[in-house]
Amino acid sequence: MCLIITIVMFGFAMQNLLTDNYLVGAIQLIISIGFLLLLINNIRRTRCERNGTCYNGCSITNWIKSLFKKR
Repeated sequence: MCLIITIVMFGFAMQNLLTDNYLVGAIQLIISIGFLLLLINNIRRTRCERNGTCYNGCSITNWIKSLFKKR
């Protein structure tokens, strides 16, 4: 459902931007990006619950920390 709304809102945003309705197009683009962020967050939480590989902190810092392991 969230994916369908994201695609539709992105399509409407592009259509309005192409027809020079910049304000409406920009607002719809922001809404579609918000739905995309919600979708990505839901996918990450689902993978976390399935695999049990949850990060309690920032995932970027955990990724960088894994590059420099203590020996």
